[in-house]
Amino acid sequence: MTSRVKQGNRIPRARRRMAIAGLALAALWSGIMVASSAQAQTYNVLYNFTGGTDGGYPIAGLIRDAAGNLFGTTAAGGTSGNGTVFKVDNTGTETVLYSFSGSPDGSYPGAGLIRDRAGNLYGTTIDGGLFTPLSCFGGCGSVFKVDTTGAETILHSFTGGVDGAEPAAGLLRDAAGNLYSTTSLGGTFNAGTVFKIDGTGRETVLHSFKGGADGSEPFGSLVVGSAGKVYGTTYKGGDVACRTRGCGHGTVSQLDATGTETVLYSFAGTPDGEYPYAGLVRDAAGNLYGTTEYGGRSGAGTVFKLDNSGKETVLYSFTGGTDGSGVLGGVIRDAAGNLYGTTLYGGDFDRGTIFKLDTTGTKTILHSFTEADGAYPFAALIRDTAGNLYGTTETGGVYEHGVVFVLNHSR
Repeated sequence: MTSRVKQGNRIPRARRRMAIAGLALAALWSGIMVASSAQAQTYNVLYNFTGGTDGGYPIAGLIRDAAGNLFGTTAAGGTSGNGTVFKVDNTGTETVLYSFSGSPDGSYPGAGLIRDRAGNLYGTTIDGGLFTPLSCFGGCGSVFKVDTTGAETILHSFTGGVDGAEPAAGLLRDAAGNLYSTTSLGGTFNAGTVFKIDGTGRETVLHSFKGGADGSEPFGSLVVGSAGKVYGTTYKGGDVACRTRGCGHGTVSQLDATGTETVLYSFAGTPDGEYPYAGLVRDAAGNLYGTTEYGGRSGAGTVFKLDNSGKETVLYSFTGGTDGSGVLGGVIRDAAGNLYGTTLYGGDFDRGTIFKLDTTGTKTILHSFTEADGAYPFAALIRDTAGNLYGTTETGGVYEHGVVFVLNHSR
């Protein structure tokens, strides 16, 4: 199963068609606990999605509250088949907090959630919303809020014009309650935007990508820096020769408080990597860490570091075999500087992996997915204070509609 990006289609659309069509699904297996071959880590499936009203095909990561409850989204399923917002508690009981209907509330939530102190959840949908121009198949997407009673409020519906279209990334929220993120399309040049939504629901486009040297198609979430700066990636663009959306190998860029964008790095493909789908993490020194879906020495993707001078270092280059291939969820970082992530493909069963990369560049496979316990982890991991890792897989599990899992990872 190869990504359709290589065939010229954007990942969210391609992955949705792949999921709904049920491509590359193996026999229906059971089993919810597997011991990983590397370091004998204990892997546990917390919930198997059925694809019905409980949701199906989670392609986004999770958040976790102080009580240990997990919150996330599914791209499909629910009462109308347009996706859900869900909660999984400590006992493995799933509760659907909201089911999307498509219009006007949104459809196909492809990113994770954020949560405020009152327990309200915020997120984006790639499709649906109030506006369905021909340029947006199924709608141009929305930004939403789900309160603690399960009531949803649409904060913004994208028109597909200068305000943006099809947000594939999650949100940032500042102390004043303003929300920030990206749209993968739309804007002045139809190459994507960085936007802000204030407390009144007013949207402001902070930057419209041109699709050339400045980048195009931002799919990843933003990360906050100092002095009001934010950092992110674009999946395409970065090549000075680019004149239209769709060329180039991707960028890492900075946006300051005035809305001025600076491209910090443009990918070349080999050996540095190409097509950074996920967002970044930033350490206290200001170094940025991220992943590319393709490129590197073997074309199977990379984990990279970008320092304050704009110098890129490839920390690991995937071979496409048992070590994994295709990182779409990015990495997280612990206090010791170790990085953790998932690969969409590869591993012992070619269903993806969970990996750790230490500060020396040594990579350890913590788990290889089997299909029975989940397959094709699309999203980033989260980590609790004990070092346990939580995540989702797009497919696999008992009902082949994806799982929520935990890897009890001993330090």
